[in-house]
Amino acid sequence: MQENHLAKWLNNELTDAELLAFKESEAYASYERIIRATDSLEQIDFDVEEALSAFKNRQTLASKKVIQLHPFKKFMRVAAVIAVLLTGSYFYINNLDVSLKTAFAESKELLLPDNSEVLLNADSELSYSKKDWDDHRNVRLNGEAFFKVAKGERFTVTTATGTVAVLGTQFNVENRNNFFEVTCYEGLVSVTYNEKETKLPAGSSFVVIDNKLIASEESISNTPSWINSESSFKSVPLKYVLDEFERQHDIIVETKNVDLDQLFTGTFSNRNSNLALQSISTPSRIKFKFEGKKVLFYAENTQ
Repeated sequence: MQENHLAKWLNNELTDAELLAFKESEAYASYERIIRATDSLEQIDFDVEEALSAFKNRQTLASKKVIQLHPFKKFMRVAAVIAVLLTGSYFYINNLDVSLKTAFAESKELLLPDNSEVLLNADSELSYSKKDWDDHRNVRLNGEAFFKVAKGERFTVTTATGTVAVLGTQFNVENRNNFFEVTCYEGLVSVTYNEKETKLPAGSSFVVIDNKLIASEESISNTPSWINSESSFKSVPLKYVLDEFERQHDIIVETKNVDLDQLFTGTFSNRNSNLALQSISTPSRIKFKFEGKKVLFYAENTQ
């Protein structure tokens, strides 16, 4: 067959005679198999525009430059951040209040910036501003503390009930729930309660119980009894005595048919729990049942 018959056959340009002769040739079968194989191939969906756009984007990303900081500039930035943090920490720490807190059956000592001494009784908290101390010698108290104040400018103890002010002396302040007592042991103490000021010379006390001002006798002792591991009371409602027992011995107190408003005068030990229970129950004419970390006080006629 002529060489141009193949091209004509592919373009459907053969005459009937030429087509008949081509089909009888030996090469026709091979050519026909090739044509059927190519007809079965699927056309690839190729978007030229999309491919070109993707190629350009890759080129743009690859061509971007990474700008590096000069080592010295980087160091200066880090140093500036550290300086800011240190400055902030300094002012934060120096503006914080100094606080001291005690748990039940615990007492602690504290030396103030002016060398004034504080002894904090059980279940109490005292705080002051270190930043403002040179201008205002002021402490805040919740609980009980004994003070030995160094001579100097005005020294104040602020409580939720009243304010105590001195220049340099020794005194005790107790401020608890509905109980406020200030006792002066040396010098002169000023107590402000309900916007009224009272001067306390050594040996005198100022007492407010259940919002009532209570007359008190002069004291001949030089320090409060609790510093010597005892708790003393003069005509104080029994409920406050039991609260103090609980505070000093870390023992849960429960009562049954007990008159908690009866007045108690006496002393109990802050170290010996059994002895303290006897010291409270005998003059109060009540009984107690002591079990581990709990004690029940009950009236003698309780079934």
